[in-house]
Amino acid sequence: MPRKVVITCALTGSQDTCAKNPAIPASPEEIAQSAIDAAKAGASVVHIHVRDPETKLASMDEALYAEAVKRIGDSGSDVIINLTTGPGARYEPGGEDPAVPGPATTLKSPAERVKHILALKPPVCTLDVATFNFGESVFMNTPAHLREMADAINSAGVKPEIEVFDTGHIVLARHLIHEGHLKEPPLFQLCLGIPYGAPATPEAMVAMRNMLPGNAVWSAFGIGRSEFPMVAQSVIAGGHVRVGLEDNLYMAKGVLAPSNAALVERAARIIEELGSQVATPDEAREIFGV
Repeated sequence: MPRKVVITCALTGSQDTCAKNPAIPASPEEIAQSAIDAAKAGASVVHIHVRDPETKLASMDEALYAEAVKRIGDSGSDVIINLTTGPGARYEPGGEDPAVPGPATTLKSPAERVKHILALKPPVCTLDVATFNFGESVFMNTPAHLREMADAINSAGVKPEIEVFDTGHIVLARHLIHEGHLKEPPLFQLCLGIPYGAPATPEAMVAMRNMLPGNAVWSAFGIGRSEFPMVAQSVIAGGHVRVGLEDNLYMAKGVLAPSNAALVERAARIIEELGSQVATPDEAREIFGV
């Protein structure tokens, strides 16, 4: 039987990208409709950030998450909801005193970063087991904060998708699994091509895959022009895939992606051309253990 491959669609992200591609959804209504359309195109999972509908910048407003989730549920779609816990982890040293946060700092407590998860209890949420240079700032997730967030996520009955951006992050994730803060079998997302993490290359993906626990379920993605090559590579290497406007704004050089659904459709074609099949949401639930 052909292997079933789960497509996750990352709908909007948190970067200031709405002006770069008008297809990026910003309001809860737009995000929900984009999720529904992506599901119809073959996505079994939708990964959701929210944005302020007025400024179109990243938000952590619980009400915006609640509205987007409700709209998806009310539509009758059976797509799996995956909410982010990434916002609230950025640190920029101050110009004169590096101990004083600069204007790009967004640091929030672990409790604030998972508040919407405890309230909405989605099937899946991300947990970024990662600290690394992210552009000119630092994406900072200390082990103590990760333990607190993981324990809260577990208490809500939510499956954490462990996002890792380099090999050392897998070492830390395995330590948290050993300590019992991350339950088994774990679900990993290999995030490739993000400066300054692991590059989006076959060698990096396979090296990270080989470091995962033997019972791990894993997916991978590359950003920008590496998005679709990494779809193919992940299928070949035995993983699942992620695409979406959070990760890539284009269908081809100079050609903006018209929608998240269009990116999902291309990923589905790649999966099928490689001899696998796109998993349904029910099949994805079984594969991911949610």
